Amino acid sequence: MPSRTPEETFRRLLDLLRAKDMNALADLWAPDGTAEFPFAVGASPRRLDGREAVREYLAGYPDLVDVREIPALTVHRTDRPDTVVVEFTAHGRTVATGEPYRLDYVTVVTTHDGLITRYRDYWNPLAVASAAGTLPALLGSLRTEDVR
Repeated sequence: MPSRTPEETFRRLLDLLRAKDMNALADLWAPDGTAEFPFAVGASPRRLDGREAVREYLAGYPDLVDVREIPALTVHRTDRPDTVVVEFTAHGRTVATGEPYRLDYVTVVTTHDGLITRYRDYWNPLAVASAAGTLPALLGSLRTEDVR
């Protein structure tokens, strides 16, 4: 059976996210694959190295955010057959507050043999903190980082 294309792998990732199957989602990563979050601030990691680090990071995700639908998805193919750029919107609710969750993402996904080798996720940390009710804490952590 041929391996999945980068787009097929990403669409599978979204299916597993909605199903809240974080173990299967982490299994989409190559053992030494990375996840990068260039816009991450505060206590959020900027990089995860390896499938098990991704698994650990995702373990509590369903307790934070209940993603219910992906109403917008655009896949841009690149001149590299192993890489796609995906724009998507996630809707749902923040578990702790019950507040609506709506976030736009741009993600660059590189795969090999159907597994993610590099995942770069560009999202707005202020929007996430606002939905989670943690915006004051995030802003406080930014002030602390500026002082150092």
